[in-house]
Amino acid sequence: MIVPWQEIPEETLRNLIEHFVLREGTDYGEQEASFEEKVEQVYTLLKNREAVVVYSELHETVDIKPTRSLG
Repeated sequence: MIVPWQEIPEETLRNLIEHFVLREGTDYGEQEASFEEKVEQVYTLLKNREAVVVYSELHETVDIKPTRSLG
C-alpha cells in the first residue's frame, strides 16, 4: 500500500529517509554525496513522485521504493 509521504509526520519521515539512506548505500555517481545530501535527494525523489513510501501489511514494514519499480 502506498502511503502519501505528505501525511507522515516530519520527524517520522526524516527518520524513515535516514534509515533508507543508511541501508541502501546507493551509488550517487562520480562524486560522493554527504549523508545530508543523500537525505535531500530522497526528499526530492518523493516530491517529484519518482519514489514512494510503501507499507507492507504482510511484513508490517515501511520502505521507500522507486515509482518505476511498482509497475
